[in-house]
Amino acid sequence: MKRKVHSVEEIIRILRQADGGETAQAVCREHNISAQTFYRWQQKYGGMDLADAKRLKELEKENSELKKMLAESMLNIRVLEEVNSKKW
Repeated sequence: MKRKVHSVEEIIRILRQADGGETAQAVCREHNISAQTFYRWQQKYGGMDLADAKRLKELEKENSELKKMLAESMLNIRVLEEVNSKKW
């Protein structure tokens, strides 16, 4: 079974639908998601509105880019130290 990737907007809409009075199981059946997925989304996006969730995604993306940059610079430093430690 192929998994569908839900956008942040869809996730927030699904969670608000459950907050509106429907049971979690009914919402899960309607949107064809597991209860575990629903509760994981609720834990991550539960108290957020759409603007907060978008900002979270932007920060996560920026954080991953910064981690990549740090790893690359640490690798460059190791290479330079290795080259400098050898005596010609």
